[in-house]
Amino acid sequence: MNESSYVYVCAAFSAIGGLLFGYDIGVISGILTMSHFREKFPSGPAKEGSIVSSLLAGCFFGALVSGYFADKIGRKFSILGASMVFIVGSVLQATATTFIQLYFGRVVAGVSIGILSMIVPLYQSEISPKEIRGRLISFQQWSITIGFAISFWINYATEKFDSSAQWRIPLWIQNVPALILAFGMPFLPFSPRWLVHSDRDEEAITVLAKLRAGGDRTAVAVQKEYTEIKDNVRFEREFAAKNYSELVKRGPENIRRRVLLGIFIQIFQQLNGINAIMFYAPQIYNNAGIDLSTGINGFVNILATIPAILWVDRWGRRPTLISGSIIMGASMLVIGSILAINGTKYFDSSLGKNFIKLDNKASSLAVIIFIYIFVAGFAYSWGPTRWIYPAEIYPLRIRGKAMSITTAFNWLFNFVLGQIVPILLNSITWGTYIIFGIFSIIMAISVHIFYPETKGNSLEEMDSIFSNIHPNNISISRQHYPPSPLNSESINIGQQRENFRDLESGIPEEEEEEIYLST
Repeated sequence: MNESSYVYVCAAFSAIGGLLFGYDIGVISGILTMSHFREKFPSGPAKEGSIVSSLLAGCFFGALVSGYFADKIGRKFSILGASMVFIVGSVLQATATTFIQLYFGRVVAGVSIGILSMIVPLYQSEISPKEIRGRLISFQQWSITIGFAISFWINYATEKFDSSAQWRIPLWIQNVPALILAFGMPFLPFSPRWLVHSDRDEEAITVLAKLRAGGDRTAVAVQKEYTEIKDNVRFEREFAAKNYSELVKRGPENIRRRVLLGIFIQIFQQLNGINAIMFYAPQIYNNAGIDLSTGINGFVNILATIPAILWVDRWGRRPTLISGSIIMGASMLVIGSILAINGTKYFDSSLGKNFIKLDNKASSLAVIIFIYIFVAGFAYSWGPTRWIYPAEIYPLRIRGKAMSITTAFNWLFNFVLGQIVPILLNSITWGTYIIFGIFSIIMAISVHIFYPETKGNSLEEMDSIFSNIHPNNISISRQHYPPSPLNSESINIGQQRENFRDLESGIPEEEEEEIYLST
């Protein structure tokens, strides 16, 4: 296996962690309507919401603690441990006989998913060459879409069973990818950056050689990347983050700005309405009289993620996010308008909710088409890039901590919107889609104004993009250096380190403020 194939295998295999989330959410949304599940766990809308949100609560907690484990035991063992925790949660759910056991199993599984959702993109980013880093992290989102699609067809097959196997089998099956991940991770390499950070330099060089040069430790690319990582780690230890409070401090590296960008990219990807579409579109499909539209929706999600895998490193993060926002916003506005003009509000007494029934088949089909367009717009843009961007913008010393916070915000807003969206759909119905459309347009504007491009830069070069220590922005340096593009490999890292030390050693307040404003 050559070096290129090996890094692809490592990134793709670790992405099984994403499949677990996609499968779990898809399965639970399906079994909530199964007759034998409702017979065993009779529930109304409130309890149904709590069954879903209990997983999200676990995800939030798992994301928060993941930073500690990522730094303490490493990315590799954290993924291994999380997959084993998921198996415990899955077994508890599949064997549940009481609500308490079901809730507990979902919380345990959620903790695992929260850890995996942070550490898998982190691991992928740290083993990837900068030229294809976006592509390899996109495997995470692709796995989520595959898991969601598989869950639909498994639910579709088992709902015909006239026993508790109807819902227990789908829950047992989710152990399969978790077991594969648990047994396979020991054979994957450690993150070379974590190894250097842990003073295991010889192992780091060996791993880099295998990932970049077919095992040749003397290769120029291997030695160059190792030296860059080592220099970066040595420098960062002088200013290491001792606790999470470092993430909100203003400084020459603009860590606070980077953390806010990571947080808002996770918040935005929840505010575009993707979860409302994935969870509540089946009602629209049923009104259109097309039973398998949800399954088709899953395939659209899978196929539309492929362009990101192939070309996100060529397109760049900014154009991908902006174009996706425009497509999603336009689709939501059209869906809301069709529902407003051609829909009739009605109350479903069996579910205790208001729905909109479209008055004719043409309107239903038009809504379905725009739902597919919306899902495709999300799948190639915000779906994968929400994992890519936060995984590459932080310095190594605080990468685990920062990503745990940003990922936790993903699950927090997922939970919040899970509580709010049903209320909005019940009260203002079609207006909910208009709100999501407006948010999508706001997202496009925000990315254009605030988010710099990161493609083509190594993780160690991100300081040059986000910080005030780039030679072009330093007016107090003892020497002056010719301008160089932000994405150039010729950036003088050593001079940046010297500039940073100058800044840390004590700069007059007025001059420091001027530097911050120059970014």
